[in-house]
Amino acid sequence: MKETVATAQEIAGSEAPASVKDLLLTLRPHQWTKNLVIFAALVFARELDHPDKILRSIAAFLDFCVLSGAVYVINDVADYKQDRFHPVKKNRPIASGRLNRSYAAVMGLILYITALAFAYLIHPGFFAIALLYTAVTVGYTYYFKKIAILDVMAISIGFVLRAIAGGTAIDVEASFWLLLCTFLLALFLALSKRRHELVFLSEDAAKHRTNLAEYSPYLLDQMIGVATASTVLAYTLYTVSPETTAKFGTDKLSFTVPFVIFGIFRYLYLIHQKNEGGRPSMLLISDKPLLISIILWILTCVGILYYPHLPWLS
Repeated sequence: MKETVATAQEIAGSEAPASVKDLLLTLRPHQWTKNLVIFAALVFARELDHPDKILRSIAAFLDFCVLSGAVYVINDVADYKQDRFHPVKKNRPIASGRLNRSYAAVMGLILYITALAFAYLIHPGFFAIALLYTAVTVGYTYYFKKIAILDVMAISIGFVLRAIAGGTAIDVEASFWLLLCTFLLALFLALSKRRHELVFLSEDAAKHRTNLAEYSPYLLDQMIGVATASTVLAYTLYTVSPETTAKFGTDKLSFTVPFVIFGIFRYLYLIHQKNEGGRPSMLLISDKPLLISIILWILTCVGILYYPHLPWLS
């Protein structure tokens, strides 16, 4: 398996000055795919035929990429000692010593302030969500990640805030179902990542993250099982609920359930059979069967929501 660092270095390019290139690596562009959740409100509110809202969603996505990247810098500055015990994270610019911590902290703060300024220009409510997201992620860096179960829930709440932010940016209220499904899916991914860390790091797990000592593969498998069932059930209920069928004027959204089940089961297969799961954002786009399932899910959702009278949907 190629290391995350190697992938990010290709993105950064070989001609950039060392400090700039390492700063870009620390912003973790490979993890910006997490911010695609912002577009969920645009799609499920059936606003794809409004160019102005598409542009605002794109602006919100890009702004969150800068915002989350700045928070990653803060996280790496705070965690550089623990990251040195990790076989992969020890190669990160700050943990390895290639990037000066003071320089990284200053640049991270500048990027953060810039992102907040643009967030306010996009929408005052979006700015408020950005502040709340910062509070949760910084709280995770310094406190939440030290407490078992609360750590993965904090990560999941971060995804929920992204979904809310996407709706706020285009003046659309994110539905309860969207937030619930987002939370449960993010919880499933976070628990899977914890399991990978615990198995991958073995006896050194607690040196990297102290609260890993509170977990066991068996416990995580039990919680992953609950999260898996809850995610599939919540999404299935969403597709067939009277509220959904009344809103979209069709009951065919249930056609997308098999893609969700396959995607989750494929992810479980990669965790247990291939020892993957440490990099969810990369795995979701690097595994071809999983990526194809996601693409088919998106295309089917768009077809059902925007073209409900197509012959194959009749």
